[in-house]
Amino acid sequence: MPAAAGRPHVVAVLALPPVVGFDLQIPPQVFGTAEGPDGPLYDVRVCGLEERVASTAGFSLLLEHGTEALAVADTVIVPGTHYVPARRDGALPDDLLAALATVPAHARWMSICTGAFVLAAAGRLAGRRVATHWARAGDLRRLHPDLDVDESVLFVDDGDVATSAGLAAGLDLCLHVLRGDQGAEVANAVARHLVVSPWRDGGQAQFIDHPLPRAGVGTTGTTGGARAWALEHLDEDLDVAALASHAAMSVRTFTRRFRAETGTSPHAWLVAQRLAHARRLLEGTDLPVDRVAAAVGLGTAASLRAHLGETVGLSPLAYRRRFRVPAAGEQK
Repeated sequence: MPAAAGRPHVVAVLALPPVVGFDLQIPPQVFGTAEGPDGPLYDVRVCGLEERVASTAGFSLLLEHGTEALAVADTVIVPGTHYVPARRDGALPDDLLAALATVPAHARWMSICTGAFVLAAAGRLAGRRVATHWARAGDLRRLHPDLDVDESVLFVDDGDVATSAGLAAGLDLCLHVLRGDQGAEVANAVARHLVVSPWRDGGQAQFIDHPLPRAGVGTTGTTGGARAWALEHLDEDLDVAALASHAAMSVRTFTRRFRAETGTSPHAWLVAQRLAHARRLLEGTDLPVDRVAAAVGLGTAASLRAHLGETVGLSPLAYRRRFRVPAAGEQK
């Protein structure tokens, strides 16, 4: 988004309490360190409704700007926040709505993590595909069912509106936007300064830790017992019929109850659990890829490679290099 001639592009970072401190620091670090031949390319102004803003990290911040910064902004960024009106009610108070109404028509809107709740409550995301932290995607859908919430990606750039997943994905989004504004040379220089990767594609998957279901008291008449049994037999040739038989249900009844309890189909759940187990083996063992694939019931290394690539955007070996936990005394 161009700024007025003769001045840096103004980025207004709106801090709403309690703000996620990590997220709040990303825009000043990325845009605030971008320089051209004539000096800084951006004027980053952290602003809020109040002078003092609490964070989620046990400290408060004294802001140098009030919401008047919004009226001159070329880009407005809302970092992650636990701001109750947006997070609980999907709405914003009148004073905040009035402040947001002063943002110039040409301005670009961005959010990091749960900042998307604020943009959605302000009506800036209506009908759009958006990203947020994977653990909060369900809440965003519930509050704003008109949104196409995609928790599987790092960020979504929709032109005048851009949203990112949680925490470090905000770095990816801001570097992506900087690259679009100023070119790769400037963005790469900022990435080197921050000692981060200069590029992770927005379509790359968030590394989501899906919790495994637990069997126990009260699983009679549910699919919980069959799911727990399946987790102990992932290396076997499991299918829906085998799971239904273990639960003493017909395939039709089992499939219906399974979807009601888990939100997904038995086949999709099995693949997800096999991939989760494969990731743990890649992280914590030196097993060859073909043996990992066999151990989790995916058959071949090629099958594991295809599934893992589709899910997290990495090959098994690339995943292992990035996430493997070194053994005691071993250097990573």
